[in-house]
This record gives sequence, C-alpha cells and structure tokens, in this order.
Amino acid sequence: MSTSEPPIVAVARGLLPAGVVVAWADPRLNYPLLAGETIDGVPARKAEFSAGRHAARACLMALGRPEVAIPAQPDRSPFWPAGVVGSISHCSDTCLAALAPDTLLRGLGIDLEPDLPLEENLWDIILLPVELEWLDTQSPDLRGHWAKRIFCAKEAAYKAQYAQSTALFGFDGMQIVFGEAGRFTAMFTADAPPFTVSDILHGAWAQIGGQLLAVATLPVLRT
Repeated sequence: MSTSEPPIVAVARGLLPAGVVVAWADPRLNYPLLAGETIDGVPARKAEFSAGRHAARACLMALGRPEVAIPAQPDRSPFWPAGVVGSISHCSDTCLAALAPDTLLRGLGIDLEPDLPLEENLWDIILLPVELEWLDTQSPDLRGHWAKRIFCAKEAAYKAQYAQSTALFGFDGMQIVFGEAGRFTAMFTADAPPFTVSDILHGAWAQIGGQLLAVATLPVLRT
C-alpha cells in the first residue's frame, strides 16, 4: 500500500475554495483513535472510521488547531470541534477529509465514489423525473456514468446543507443541474429550514484515476 498522496487529493484542493484544507488516509489501515471515538461494526468499517479521523486531525493541524477527538454523533455525522466545518468521505482505497474555519464556510460536503456507472435499477430511486429526462438526452453509453455523477453531487450537497439544517431527506430533496467546467448546482425541492424550496447550493466535480469526486460549499453570509 502506497503512503504517497494520491492525485485525487490535489484535485479536491483545486475544487474547493482557498482556505479549505484537505488530507487523506488509507481506509485499509487502522489508525489510533482518541478517547470518545468509538464505532461498532465489522473490521473494515472500523478501519474506515479510523482513517477518517486520522485525515480529519491532519486537517485540524493544517488549520493550526489542536488534535482533538472527533466523536460520532447519534446520526453518525462527525462532531466537529467549535470553529470548524468539515466533511469526510471514502472509497475502497482512499479516505478524504476537508475542513474549513466557520468564518469562511457555513457548510462543506465532499463525496468520493468509484467512477463506475450507477446500476440502472437505482435510477428511479436516486434521480428525479426531471433528472431522468435530462439523462435521456445523454449518449446511451454514458447515461450510467452521468447518473453516478448526479448521485455523487447529491451526496456532497446533502452533507454541506446538513451542518445548517440537520434535516434528513431522501434523494428527491435536491435537483442537480450540471454546468460548464465541472460545476453543478443543487436546488432544494422542499423546505429544509433554514433552506426553502428553490434555494441553491453550488458545487464542483471531477474524475481521476477511477475515482469520482464531488464537493459542495455554503459560504458565510456577509452583512
């Protein structure tokens, strides 16, 4: 297993705003946990959890903050230290964490997936009718890949909004629209206070080395 930083890390940094830090860990390894960081499950799940915390603490250090425990909340989301917002994601061989000061962002979401087509039997579950209509306009051999990109974008956007709303909703809660140069928007299709229907989050996506990455951010509101 390589200890060198995979290319997807630099890609993530390029997609995120200045001031956001990104670190990685190998989810096939077990890293030390701090008191209060516990999780039940199979060994692979525990290794993924430890890798996420290891990467997140590397981000804390990069922000000049102390290494502290990052427990899992009852909903399994990370309990971030005061003053930061963050997100963790992983696939089979890479775990990414991204953190930012809460003076820069109100919310941050990342999602990392294998760059493989989404199974067609999942399209009706994950995609809205309008997204399915858009998918029909794409080349047939690429529709599964575009469906996977919609899934990945929704995951990142959901994580970004959760820091503010703590709202649980399904894949029908947001509509993804892809723009130019790897950008996308995620529009709320229902209220999730403080967000209301038609509110929009902005994000970006990229693919490299068999991996698909999406990020979404909520900038701090300036008065």
